[in-house]
Amino acid sequence: MAASAAISFSPTAGADQLSDAKAQAAAVTASLQAIQAQEQSLSGQVQAADYHLSQLQAEIAANQAQVAKDQAEVTKDQGQLRTQAISDYTSSGTSNQVTQMFSSDPNTSGIRSEYSSIATGNVTTTIDNLHTAQAQLQATQSALQQQQTAATTTRNNLQSSEDSAQQLATKYKATLDSVNAQIQTIVAQQQAAAAAAAKAAATAAFNAKLAAAQKAQTAGQTVSQTTRSGGTTSTAPVGAADPPPVPAGIQGAIDAAESQLGVTYVWGGETPGVGFDCSGLVQWAFEQAGISLPRTSGAQFAATTQIPLADIEPGDLLFYGPSGSEHVAMYIGGGTMIEAPYTGAVVWETGVRTGDGFAGVGRVG
Repeated sequence: MAASAAISFSPTAGADQLSDAKAQAAAVTASLQAIQAQEQSLSGQVQAADYHLSQLQAEIAANQAQVAKDQAEVTKDQGQLRTQAISDYTSSGTSNQVTQMFSSDPNTSGIRSEYSSIATGNVTTTIDNLHTAQAQLQATQSALQQQQTAATTTRNNLQSSEDSAQQLATKYKATLDSVNAQIQTIVAQQQAAAAAAAKAAATAAFNAKLAAAQKAQTAGQTVSQTTRSGGTTSTAPVGAADPPPVPAGIQGAIDAAESQLGVTYVWGGETPGVGFDCSGLVQWAFEQAGISLPRTSGAQFAATTQIPLADIEPGDLLFYGPSGSEHVAMYIGGGTMIEAPYTGAVVWETGVRTGDGFAGVGRVG
């Protein structure tokens, strides 16, 4: 049996830290399984010892009952012998029913005496035999009690070992729980770091694409007009169709959506604090700002005004899939959007994705 369940944990960096924690968890698990197997074996041995003790106790009880019965018989026979002796003494043997059989013949006193001696001898022999049997029973009783003492000691030792194994198993379990918690923390940290890195990369890529789109839009909207007046040259932008303004109160929709961060994704879900799907979250968030939208992403795509990526503002919607039918998210600024992404995930903020499947930007208005 192992003497201790102590497992040290020294934080290191990155994959080494996780690898060390997993190795410790595997070692503790192996030790826990071994001690649990030992505990189970000891428990079976304790049960067997209890059964053996119960059998010995039953034998002792039966033996005690037999001793008591024999003692009662000895006492009874001894009483009968004393009564007969007193009766014979006080009546000169004439009161005995057996000896009265010879009372008609005054010459039969010798026969009576002989018969009484035989009868008395029979009773005495019986008592002696009972004493012998009683002595044997008492010897058996002593042997059984010695066996019971030894069996009790064995049983108590087994129980003590089982208790020790159980305590050690509890320590191993606590250590394993601690190491598993550390593993979960490390994994969560690594996942968070990976998610932050992915978000930063996506945000940087989106901002670069947005800047390029804005630059291209500005270049397309500008015509060069050169006037020579005092040797100066000027350029003036030519106005293009502007997208509709961002609706009033749009920050309320953003705040509502952000209040559901961490809520579980549920297909068809539209219940705050319980579960949302992508379009359910968008519809509910805009409702909190007093703006009505259809329920599905495709219908929301059709109900919004499509605007260039270069004009995106917080509160605009990003759509994915043909005609926005597969997914919708809400832009919250800084290259970040909020969404209810997929089954197994939660409402989160992430970098804007404009790769394959991106259908465009829609403005509520």
